[in-house]
Amino acid sequence: MTTVTNLLIGFVFNFAVALAIVRFIYYPARPNKNYVFTFIAFNTTIYFIMSVLTSVELSVGVGFGLFGLFSLLRYRTDPMPPREMTYLFVIIALPVLNSVLIGSGDWLSLVVANTAVTGTLYLLEREWGFRYEASKRLTYERIDLIKPANYSLLLEDLRARTGLPVKRCEVGAINFLRDTADIKIYYDQPEDDMRSMTWREVQSEAYASNGRYADDDD
Repeated sequence: MTTVTNLLIGFVFNFAVALAIVRFIYYPARPNKNYVFTFIAFNTTIYFIMSVLTSVELSVGVGFGLFGLFSLLRYRTDPMPPREMTYLFVIIALPVLNSVLIGSGDWLSLVVANTAVTGTLYLLEREWGFRYEASKRLTYERIDLIKPANYSLLLEDLRARTGLPVKRCEVGAINFLRDTADIKIYYDQPEDDMRSMTWREVQSEAYASNGRYADDDD
């Protein structure tokens, strides 16, 4: 098998794995065009560069370190959520792994490694076997119920008003002038809660956290 043919076959395989991860695992949960573009572009470019670095016997460690440094320089002033940062690391690591395994002709290890990574991401994204706790902050006006002696009544009132299965709550700042208190409630997140969110809600969350919408261009 010629070098060019080997390179093209590796590119098709690497691109197919990256596309499956981004399109069918990440995108259904977070349809952010900026990150989709970044993931695919990073993965493709790094695969070809790593293939060249491997062919001239340059250290894979040095190459991977350069790409890690580049990503840190690019994103150090533009904070990424932990989920997107994890996907970015996977998308960077896969072409490095694939270029080495393809260069050595170890196709079995290549298929096993990529299948394991993709399968793990799929299971984690679908939250199989995990139950997550969600929280919300509220401004509460029934100041008489925030007393420790009325904790059970407070929980019952919060469940009735919010319609959520509130398990516990924490009382924060209390404003006696307005007879209000800041309360943080905790409840079990419904299985499809994240996937039932509209894209407008996702944008609102992003704007509230960092002052910009999730699909804003740089």
